[in-house]
Amino acid sequence: MRKIVLLGLALASPLALAGPQCTEADKSQWQDQAKFQEQLKAQGYEIKKFKVTSGNCYEIYGHDKDQRKVEIYFDPVSGKPVKEEIED
Repeated sequence: MRKIVLLGLALASPLALAGPQCTEADKSQWQDQAKFQEQLKAQGYEIKKFKVTSGNCYEIYGHDKDQRKVEIYFDPVSGKPVKEEIED
């Protein structure tokens, strides 16, 4: 029983739920948030929520051009996806 409790605590820890680390670059090197979102919208993304994560990523929740639900972490310097979760 004790092992189950410890496993549950480990799985619930913030580190276990943390997203990726996207960059160590100074924020002065990051793309402008508003312009970055506009570029994504031009690619067909519908952004429901946009945020900067503790791992220095731009993260979006919304839908792609095919109306699939997405959660994507982007490197704010390069703009490239670091981690994607897409629901069909």
